[in-house]
Amino acid sequence: MPKASELKKGMVVEINGIPHAVKQLEAKSPSSRGAVTLYKVRFTNLLSKQKLDESYKGDDFLQEADCIRVPLQFSYQDGDNYIFMSSEDYSQYEVNALELEDQAAYITEGLEGMTGLLQNDKLLSIELPQSVEMEIVETPPAIKGSSASARTKTAKLASGIEVQVPEYLEQGEIVKINTTTGKFMSRA
Repeated sequence: MPKASELKKGMVVEINGIPHAVKQLEAKSPSSRGAVTLYKVRFTNLLSKQKLDESYKGDDFLQEADCIRVPLQFSYQDGDNYIFMSSEDYSQYEVNALELEDQAAYITEGLEGMTGLLQNDKLLSIELPQSVEMEIVETPPAIKGSSASARTKTAKLASGIEVQVPEYLEQGEIVKINTTTGKFMSRA
């Protein structure tokens, strides 16, 4: 049973019998003597995908959810459903595109390094890898000699998302994108 002061982003706890994932965590230390540190936590309900904001004292205990983390690989898309396969036992899990929300733009054929959260053999959520590699399919022409400046241009990636990249990158190049912020990291 973790204390509120031990919570970390991505942990899964049970609130009223429903698994919730920690999405944001903020510690507020009061200035008066003898006061306790408060932790403001934003959870995401893993069943309904609703957000829940709670405040806890540092020594409040929370119930850890009975979930299993399994490595996943994206297999294919069937209409509005994404099919994932467990890398351990080759079990397949189906997830609707609406449940993936913003994550769907980063999921490409054969993507590995994802982690699935299972409870009673039901896939509750998917954690993407920290970064993914994607090809630039459309961008204005590269400008020679502009590598010393920090100017950027818009580039459309293979999945359809648009990111700001340095001016010297060209169409067809592979770039690394941070899945948390959605920003360009480096060339792949």
